[in-house]
Amino acid sequence: MFLTALAPAIWGTTYVVTTEFLPPGRPLLAAVVRALPAGLALVAVTRRLPKGEWWWRALVLGALNIGAFFALLFVAAYRLPGGVAATIGAVQPLLAAGLSTGLLGERLSVRTVVAGAVGVAGVSMLVLRADARLDGIGVAAAVGGAVVMATGVVLSKRWASSAPPLAATGWQLVAGGLLLVPIALLVEGAPPTSLTAANLAGYGYLAVIGSAFAYVLWFRGIRALPATDVTFLGLLSPVVATVVGWLALGQSLTVAQGLGGLVVLAALVVAQTQPKKRLASGQLAHKS
Repeated sequence: MFLTALAPAIWGTTYVVTTEFLPPGRPLLAAVVRALPAGLALVAVTRRLPKGEWWWRALVLGALNIGAFFALLFVAAYRLPGGVAATIGAVQPLLAAGLSTGLLGERLSVRTVVAGAVGVAGVSMLVLRADARLDGIGVAAAVGGAVVMATGVVLSKRWASSAPPLAATGWQLVAGGLLLVPIALLVEGAPPTSLTAANLAGYGYLAVIGSAFAYVLWFRGIRALPATDVTFLGLLSPVVATVVGWLALGQSLTVAQGLGGLVVLAALVVAQTQPKKRLASGQLAHKS
């Protein structure tokens, strides 16, 4: 679980990297650069391509987990204050819990619903501001990002691949990146002819650390853990984003934000300590 939690912790740095290092007004370019090079590198290293039904499954999962999510994520990051985007994104565990009930047969417990609601409240305390500016397109992008990511996680659990995590991650990054290329060219035009060293560093960080490394850990975790548990770990992202903003950018950190962070962590712990663990122990004792 710790390794899986590293992925959303790394993603918590995305907002700072996007606003401080990347060129303005290029969310789709950022999504392409983050996904495609990392995916191609993983496919080249593993030298393994999808087989049979995994050609279309990789395309679907790549579209949900990578293509659509990256595009919506960067649109929300460019058009919304980080607090608004993070608060909306915090509904993802509740969405995943509902989808898991229908697609995976998991039981939707009151404990999960309460933990999810508390998580949203904690994130809002942590990052939401009373004077936050709302943008219709940005809000729609944030909601859409939560929906497609929750759906992608649940389907990734339902369609468990026997391929190594490096290969399966590479397929999805390539599929999502290729889907984004024509959209980025149509909406934003050709990439800028000149990039600063800071731009290149930002893109490199998002591709290598934020995608290739973090997504391997994330998809590995989806195989090993219940889908709802994995999405709850995503609540770590706004906590890390707040801490990074405080440490790296000198942003203020209030008592209310500190309490919000503790509430988020409490919700995460409650969600990860479901009675199912005691049930599994009971089943093991019965078998023995």
